[in-house]
Formats: sequence, structure tokens, C-alpha cells
Amino acid sequence: MKLDIGTYYFYDIYVIMAKDTAKKPNNAKEYSAESINVLEGLEAVRKRPGMYIGSTGTTGLHHMIWEIVDNAFDEAMAGHCTDIVIKLLPDHWVSVTDNGRGIPVDIHPKLKISALEIVMTKLHAGGKFGGENSGYKVSGGLHGVGASVVNALSTHVKAEVHRDGQVFVQEYKKGVPQGKVKAVGKAKDRGTTIAFRADDTIFETVDFSWKYIVDHLRQQAYLTKGVHLRIIDERPEEERVKDASALKLPKNQYEFYFEGGIGSYVKHINKNKEPKHDTVFYVEKQVEHVLVEIALQYTDDFSESLYAFANNITNPDGGMHVAGFRAALTRTINTYARNKNILKEKDANLSGEDVREGLTAVISVKIPEPQFEGQTKAKLGNPEVKPAVEGVFGDALMIFLEEHPSEAEAIIGKCLLAARARNAAKLARDTVLRKSALEGFTLPGKLADCSSRDATRSELYIVEGDSAGGSAKQGRDRNFQAILPLRGKVLNVERARLDKILTNNELKSLIIALGTNIGEMFDISKLRYHRIIIMTDADVDGAHIRTLLLTLFFRYFPDLISNGHIYVAQPPLFSIKKGKEITWLFNEESLSEYKQKFGIKEEDIQVHEEGDGSFDTEPREEEKPKKGKEKDKTPKLNIQRYKGLGEMNPEQLWETTMNPENRLMKQVTIEDAEKASEIFDILMGSEVAPRKKFIQTHAKSVKNLDI
Repeated sequence: MKLDIGTYYFYDIYVIMAKDTAKKPNNAKEYSAESINVLEGLEAVRKRPGMYIGSTGTTGLHHMIWEIVDNAFDEAMAGHCTDIVIKLLPDHWVSVTDNGRGIPVDIHPKLKISALEIVMTKLHAGGKFGGENSGYKVSGGLHGVGASVVNALSTHVKAEVHRDGQVFVQEYKKGVPQGKVKAVGKAKDRGTTIAFRADDTIFETVDFSWKYIVDHLRQQAYLTKGVHLRIIDERPEEERVKDASALKLPKNQYEFYFEGGIGSYVKHINKNKEPKHDTVFYVEKQVEHVLVEIALQYTDDFSESLYAFANNITNPDGGMHVAGFRAALTRTINTYARNKNILKEKDANLSGEDVREGLTAVISVKIPEPQFEGQTKAKLGNPEVKPAVEGVFGDALMIFLEEHPSEAEAIIGKCLLAARARNAAKLARDTVLRKSALEGFTLPGKLADCSSRDATRSELYIVEGDSAGGSAKQGRDRNFQAILPLRGKVLNVERARLDKILTNNELKSLIIALGTNIGEMFDISKLRYHRIIIMTDADVDGAHIRTLLLTLFFRYFPDLISNGHIYVAQPPLFSIKKGKEITWLFNEESLSEYKQKFGIKEEDIQVHEEGDGSFDTEPREEEKPKKGKEKDKTPKLNIQRYKGLGEMNPEQLWETTMNPENRLMKQVTIEDAEKASEIFDILMGSEVAPRKKFIQTHAKSVKNLDI
């Protein structure tokens, strides 16, 4: 799903429908040896798919493609593959073809079966474990579960290998081979094609997102320069129409080829930003077994955009390569500034935070045996990578600054400005948050706090306006629900530094209420509420406020989003009363379905807005039949349309939006930080042209626009 923000959509902030449920007691049987189950082969993968691909939602579904594509890129990084083709096929099939060496098909000396069958059916089997004797010097997959996991979680898989002048084929159902590997013809080329259909009994959906796939694979093409990547959508029209993202990328074929590698990637990331210098810094160098590739450019932004990769695998939690990069960046810029007498003897050194403001950087390392944390590979742990990156980057950056004095001047100027702003922000923060303010000593007066001090149970509703805040305060459960009303539209933090944020009364109240502090002093362990719920009106102004708050959380509290603490309330848009029964509808689509279900015609409906009219289904006085005329047998159906939370009385607000037994909420998560950052920059940044283009491009997809 996508989070509807007013008249726009944040495509890369995905939301999950969440409903509170009570846990029931588990009446377990006697625990004995019979209780111990042994899962063999791929059975374990089908039993616990989340352990291998992260989830069974859209993220896990697309991870199936990445696992197979990563194998093709491993061939490319080994120097054996130049072309990769990904196809979305009818009936939810996907195929990945590369012109690499082809998976070996000869008989394994120990297991006595084809190597292809081993790769496709055995966990922790592959050509990436043998060190110097392995088939790969550099590889993204080190657990050897990629192809076999895809096989286990698919209803059907077909592997076709072109190798040694022949075509070899083997098919599988739910991971089980449907016969031995067979030679079915002659081949003039070489390579591997894996086609699979995800199992719809395991995944929540088997509908792939065209835009998500294109965006991810474009990134991979940047990371492996010189590889020709083609993505083709061959799904029938009815399947493409179901995929909303296909409408936003109307072309059904894309080709990517980047000679500039991650240098081109940095330019792509900064296309909607104002760069501080034209020349993009780029270095590529091998130190022993570690290949280091880094590109960077400073912009007039206030936040850092850093993307780290190891063997083409994204590492959102960083690791040793990021640690080495940051240490070298801070040291080199300070050394250069002092050598040029820009920083005087009495001046303090620039901090890491100062030198990273406005920085866009891509770090890519390729190593023989990467050590990742878990199958999702979020963090790189190889200790030898840190000194390699630090040495290569530090030396190259110093040479760059010496050879490009105008770029160096712009970079140092940006860092000095950030340092002055940081000092001002520190003074403001000390003034606002001193004397244990975050521990409840000076909680904002407008906050109606809950009585519970258990953060895991507590909820904070951020409510638009005093009117809605009043209803929410009266309707809430005081034991665990706190209410913080905000007046008007809060500051757009996309174009504001921390010192300005801390002088804004509404944001200051919110920061104190959260308890985590902000910036370099942020501490998620002090979060006072584990559910932070944005509850705004269902109109354009409410959507704008929601967007502003999401911008704040995304830029300054990203850990709250990544840890699943941010929610968006879903108040109803309509209510229909029949006798004593009230039906609540949450959007226009629900109303259309309701009318269709009960055969209600437009002429039989009266819609009242903003408190106008009653809930009665009896006809109004002017609609009653005159004397001598037959009474109309079909009374008008009165529908109440709510444009503001303040129109609901406390009981209605509790029943529809705040009661854990009934409410619907959307949990905000970030699937693609780069794209999410780009969308925030377009919609909330200072550049008008990208925002205008975005509106023009997506105007036709807007529904229910209030003017």
C-alpha cells in the first residue's frame, strides 16, 4: 500500500494495515521428545520463510528477484557476464537471464547428483565458499541460500543452463525436482535462466511492483559499471493495470548501462538538489583483497545522504566501510583547513556532523569473504575493510582538495557554516531541554499525558487543532493514551536547521513530549510512547500537516520509523445510520461498495457535510408527500460526511479511531531510503521546478481533490 499524502503519494513510504488484537492463553500439551520436530532440506524455508527473505509481504516477494539477480551480478563482478535480462511474465512468473558461465551441471563427486540440482535444492551450497579455489573472488551471496530459497518458496521453478555447447533443463515444484537434469538441445551461447512463480499460499501477495523493480535494478546497474541491464514487462494488460506503479512508469522496457558507475549514481541522487561544487569526487583503488570505490558531492541540503554497499549488497546499518570513510573525511577536511589557515590555532576542529552536512556519498567495496550481520546483510563486519577505506579515501580526498581549490573552498565553507549552526543549535537545545526536561520535569502544558509509565503500552496522539484535541482528550482512555494538539501547520524542517526547529513552539512541545531528545543527543531508549499516532483531518490541510510531521520524523527521527513507532490514524469519512445501527465508512471506495452492495441509487442519497443535517433515514418535511398523493416508498438515505475530527463527539472519535478493538491504523515504514529521501526533497524542498514536474506527472492519479 501507499500512504496517501494529500494530493500526492509518497511511493517509497510503505504502510501496513494494523489492528490491535488480544493474546489468547496457550494451552500447550505436555512437552516431551515427541514435541521436537526436525525440518529437513527446504522444508525449514517453507516453515519459516521470514528467516531467509525478511518477510512474506511485498518486501520478501521482491527479495526473491534480488536473490536471483544477485547471482547474475556475481558473475558480472567475476568478469564473466556483460548482459542481464529480467522479465515479468504472465501469471506472476519472473525470469532472470545472464550470459555468464552457466551453473555447472556435471555430477558432484561426493553427492553424486548434478551440481545444478545441488545449487537449486540444497541450503548453503554454491560456488562461493572455496576461498582461492572458489568460482568467485567477489560475491554478494555468502550464505549459499539464494537460489534454493527461491526454489523452496515458489510453486514452480525452471532452470535452463547454456553451457559446453548444450542446453540443460531441470524443473521443480515447491523445491522438489521433477526429474533429473536433462540435455535438451544444442547451444551457441552460454548463460543461465531461472524462471520462478512465487507461492501465493506463502506470500501475502504475488503481484510485483514494476516501479520498485526498476528503481532497485537501476541502482544495481550503477554499482556494476559496464553491465548492460534490461528489464522487460511482458505481463498482460490486466495484470499491468492491477499494478499501480506500472501506470507511473508507462514504458514496459528499461535498459541501464553506466560507464561512470557510482559517480553517475551520485549525480542521479543529486538531480533535484543544488550542488556546492560541479566536480564529483571519485576514487577506485584496490588494497590487497579489498576493492574500494567512493564518490561524493556536497549540496546545499542540511542532511547527509550516504549509501553503503558491499559486493553490491546495500548495507543500511553501515559497517566497517562507513566507519573508515567517516574517520578519513573528518580528519582530511580538518587537516586541509588548518594547512590553508582557514581554521586558526584557536579554532576547534570541525566535527563529523559538520563535515557530513549536505554530503551525498556512495561507498562501494568488493571483498572475497564479506561478513554480514544476518541474511538481510544490513551491516558489514570485516575489520580489514576499515583501514583500507580510510587509507584510500583519505589520500585521494586530500589530492582532490589540493587540485580543485574552488571545490575545496565551497566544501570547507559549507562545513564552517554547519559548525556555526551546530553551535547555535546546541545553545538553543540547552535552553529548551535543560534540567531533565525530557524526563517529565517540564512537559508541555498542552500535553494531556496518560497515567501509565510503561512506554510499551503508552500511545501519543498528535492531533490537529484544539477542537479535535478537545474531543480526543474527552474520548481517550487516560490509562495509556496521551493527546498533544498542535496549532496550525508546523515548520517545514526540510529547509530548516536544528536551531530553528528548537525555537518553533509546536515542534519544541512535540520533541519534549517524545522524550528522546534530538540530533546528536537522540536516545531512543528514552522514548515515552511506543506508538506515536498522527491523527489529522481528511482534507488537504490535514494531509499537509501529516506530510510536515512525516518530514520531521524522516529527517530527524528516522529510528522511530525504522523501529515501527510511527502510525497514521484512519478516521472515518462517512457515517450511515439505520435505526440504532451506524455504519462507518473510511473512504470514497467504501461508500461506492456500500451503495453497490445494497443497490442504492444516487437520487436516494442525501449527503450532509460539516454537521449539516441529521442521521435520520426518514424523509425531510419538504420531501413528505402532499395530501392526496401516494407516499414515496423509498425514503432518502442520509449520509454524514466528516471533513474534520472536531465534528465528531468524543464517543464517536473513541469508537471509530481510538478504540484498540475497532480502529484501523497505518504503520509507516521505509522500504527504500534513497527514494523516500528524493520524494521528500521534491515535495518539501526549496526547488520549485521538480515539485511542479511531479504534480504535473501525477495529477491524473489524484482522487478526491478538495479545492
